[in-house]
Amino acid sequence: MTLHFPQPAGAHARRRLRVLDIGPGQGTQALRLARAGHLVTGLEADPAMLAVLRAAVAGEPDEVRGRLVVLQGDGRETGRHFGPACFDVVLCHGVLMYVPDPEPMLAALARVLAPGGLLSLLVRNGDALAMRPGLLANWVGALDAFGATGYTNRLGLATRADRLEPLTATLAGIGVPLHSWYGVRIFTDTAPDQARAPQDVQELGLLLAAEERAGRTDPYRSVAALLHLCGVRG
Repeated sequence: MTLHFPQPAGAHARRRLRVLDIGPGQGTQALRLARAGHLVTGLEADPAMLAVLRAAVAGEPDEVRGRLVVLQGDGRETGRHFGPACFDVVLCHGVLMYVPDPEPMLAALARVLAPGGLLSLLVRNGDALAMRPGLLANWVGALDAFGATGYTNRLGLATRADRLEPLTATLAGIGVPLHSWYGVRIFTDTAPDQARAPQDVQELGLLLAAEERAGRTDPYRSVAALLHLCGVRG
């Protein structure tokens, strides 16, 4: 993802970016970026997750805490918190599947994104909803998933999925045309929830390399469980 961050002029220049993380949850991305020197704002709607995030931030060194602001709020209401064009990067990972109509939220995110800025989305792949039940030999579930617009996630919640073509059109319509896209969780989506990552460093490296390669290669990326889309503000 950071490969697509806006780059300053000069081969050795480094820029401190203004990052908005929508729905940061426990803060994995927000903390990583703040530790890397970026100025991060986390906007979290869920009070329970907000408490978890604030506890995680409290455990960081002073310099990291000074670069990370945590607010309670909904990504659809960014206008209440921020002015236009005030962020270089906006992350919205694992959030759109819980939003019945994504277009108002995406338009709100585009509004706060500076020209040349990156909008990074991680969404459920609506073009491949039959893959997981099919690979698990759940044939009824696989047949039901064809043509479906939503699914029940592993938490038992009814959620929605996004198809690449309509979402690409939406991004173009809000002035943040798609720059690149990747598949996520291609070979590992059927792993049980309690499964641990490989403890062997070499095996883990091979797993990640295989997923990364498949995620940028057709036709594999088209059947991924998730899609990672990167749009750039015009």
